[in-house]
Amino acid sequence: MQDKKYQVLKSVFGYDEFRGQQAKIIDHILSGKNAMVLMPTGAGKSLCYQIPGLCLEGLTIVVSPLIALMENQVVALQQLGVKAAFLNSSRNFEENFSVIKQMRSNELDLVYVAPERMLSESFLSLLDECNVSLFAIDEAHCVSQWGHDFRPEYQQLEVLRQQFPNVPRVALTATADKLTRKDILKCIGIEEDNVFVSSFDRPNIKYHIKLKNNAKIQLINFLNTHHPDDSGIVYCISRKRVMQMTEYLIQNGFKALPYHAGLDNDIRSKNQERFIKEDNIIIVATVAFGMGIDKPDVRFVAHMDLPKSIESYYQETGRAGRDGLSANAWLVYGLQDISLQKKFLDDSDAPPKQKELERQKLESLLGFVEATQCRREFLLKYFGETQEENNCGKCDNCLMPVKSFDATVAVQKALSCVFRTGQKFGTGHVIDVLLGKSTAKVQSNRHDKLSTYGIGKEFGLNEWKSILRQAVSIGLLNVDLDDNSSLKLAARAKTVLKGEEKIFLRQDKNPAGKAKESVAGPRKKVEFDSILDQELFDKLKQHRLSIARAQGVPPYVIFHDSVLAQMVLNKPKHIYELRKIPGIGEVKLDRYGESFLDVVNNSTGKIILKR
Repeated sequence: MQDKKYQVLKSVFGYDEFRGQQAKIIDHILSGKNAMVLMPTGAGKSLCYQIPGLCLEGLTIVVSPLIALMENQVVALQQLGVKAAFLNSSRNFEENFSVIKQMRSNELDLVYVAPERMLSESFLSLLDECNVSLFAIDEAHCVSQWGHDFRPEYQQLEVLRQQFPNVPRVALTATADKLTRKDILKCIGIEEDNVFVSSFDRPNIKYHIKLKNNAKIQLINFLNTHHPDDSGIVYCISRKRVMQMTEYLIQNGFKALPYHAGLDNDIRSKNQERFIKEDNIIIVATVAFGMGIDKPDVRFVAHMDLPKSIESYYQETGRAGRDGLSANAWLVYGLQDISLQKKFLDDSDAPPKQKELERQKLESLLGFVEATQCRREFLLKYFGETQEENNCGKCDNCLMPVKSFDATVAVQKALSCVFRTGQKFGTGHVIDVLLGKSTAKVQSNRHDKLSTYGIGKEFGLNEWKSILRQAVSIGLLNVDLDDNSSLKLAARAKTVLKGEEKIFLRQDKNPAGKAKESVAGPRKKVEFDSILDQELFDKLKQHRLSIARAQGVPPYVIFHDSVLAQMVLNKPKHIYELRKIPGIGEVKLDRYGESFLDVVNNSTGKIILKR
């Protein structure tokens, strides 16, 4: 059986070696044991159940939360020659009945289903008639109410261990904190010593976080400089902002499509399909978009607003660079974002215990965006992993180091000014008082008579904006959005005002001033030394696109960009040389090998050698 897993890896998927813990996990499952797999997006989670599903005698059932996700995965498997299918509401009765018939006659290796169908009595009865060898629960963090994508139906999956106690179960997710992991183990019925945690590092992703200063223009500058012709995702906090941002991108020459829960189902599905099947499409979306999106060539993920937690941020940014090539995670935020997230939390109907946990997660996220240390180091530490070097050389803080400074006195002045002005005014007025400005509002409220009037002249306007933003971020001040965004002292402010706590803040470079882009990384997803190589790469992509359109499938299920890049670098002139390129299995070699060889050899002027 162990030899068989390598045979399947090579003949079906076209790879010679497993990555990370894949081989260990697969052996564990093949021995009949349960497993929980935590592995970052793009690290090869799917192989951990797909290869056992092809090695074991019988049927593997994959529980997947989204119709689009299961359809894409099945299409990709069918391209590899795997006998895979899915059952969901998007198919008519005859199509679903055909799949059920194949299941009963043992003609399929993998079948993907939604949790709702999985839990139905009719489907459970059907499984009693089939030779089920493995259950795989994808996006397993949906089990937990403490997670970031809780789905109640997932908690009912415990029926699997009750009705099929002898069939191994594997739960897979890219993000899960300790509470979420505990829930997964309990619900799916997996023993604590059967947990496999891979590194959360995504070395090909570059992290960049900026202060908002006309966010729309900042995004356009970022895209024009680094991703003028790339596919990407832009996340916004609301449906209204999604529509506004989509229109703005279109006006600036980008192919942008909206995606949010308020759109008509047909429009939403068509937009997602275009994003998956076409190149250079930007999806502008709320967090309703993306879970399990199996598109490897997403070159950037941009957040126009703060997400609600590091888990959400990590999962959303993980949708970039799944092919292992260079990608960017770009985020802009400001005081309003921090205030909104805190208000959402305060207004939530969640139970007190969950509310407190979500507050802790938000505080961790705010610590991340305000951090002066390496972004990658911060993320890995949050997930319980250490990084040997504290400078990754790929995030904004490592590329353009930011200092911290003792801001205790400055914060005391700010807190005192907020208190003495009656906790009824926003940041602009408080800063005017600190700077000693004689505005009409200052004079009408007699705030020029306060002891805090003009005591902050050692800092400029933008520096005070930075100080106040960070004071809100670390919980010294609150912003009351229901009272004209007035600043109010938080409980922790007392210890600072009394001199019982020192405060160190990030010394923002040019805070809230004119934005400067410092994103590292190539403008193109793949770079070549010669113009001829670039032209060959473009021809291969065009050939791939024509094949994909003819079949109605996404281009990446034919070959990933990384495979095309290796064709350019290796310039194979014989089918046996093409076989050596990672990612080309036997079925794809037979289907597409000679046509891609024709493109390579005709471009390089070599003689085409058929087999």
